[in-house]
Amino acid sequence: MLVPLLKEGLATTLSVFFITLIFSLPLGLPVALARLSDNKVLSGITGAYIYLMRGTPLLLQLMFIFFGLPMIPYVGLTLGRYTSIYLAFVLNYAAYFAEILRGGIEAVDPGQWEGAKVLGLSRSFAFRKIILPQVIRPVFPSISNEVITLIKDTSLVYILGVMDVLKAAKSVSNSLSTISPYIYVGIIYLLMVFVMEKILRRMEGKINYD
Repeated sequence: MLVPLLKEGLATTLSVFFITLIFSLPLGLPVALARLSDNKVLSGITGAYIYLMRGTPLLLQLMFIFFGLPMIPYVGLTLGRYTSIYLAFVLNYAAYFAEILRGGIEAVDPGQWEGAKVLGLSRSFAFRKIILPQVIRPVFPSISNEVITLIKDTSLVYILGVMDVLKAAKSVSNSLSTISPYIYVGIIYLLMVFVMEKILRRMEGKINYD
């Protein structure tokens, strides 16, 4: 009974993790650039979005998107469980990644921009080829920490009744009146974190070597 449920739950957990990472990390870059924009309206809106996502619990954001949006007058937007989960996770983590990247961009010596301008390079080309490579190395450890946190945050999807590994453990535990399923799930999370840490450390080593 436990193994089939854990397989189903693990598939959900991994899908939430990878989809969030695939979409939120690239989205974080334009959000960071918008936050740094000289356009005060764009910068203000982006800043408010980041503050909202980082200042409220992800669990609350999940509940608001799934339960709250349909209740808003004249909007009544109803999303499926998985759509709500992916949307909440991507928006939340994009805000965190944006702040990390913003800090990295601001840490680059302004003289780099001036040097690129003197060489006649366009601002977009200078950012891609000169600025961004200098940003990735110092911010990578912070991004790695968020990736590890994401693995553990996937357990929040149980609130919407989705079968993840934690809900699978709870179902079996309630049926058999035993705590062992939670131990198995704890081991699964530890293994996922262990593997991801190994991957991230190897990536960080290659970045620092280059």
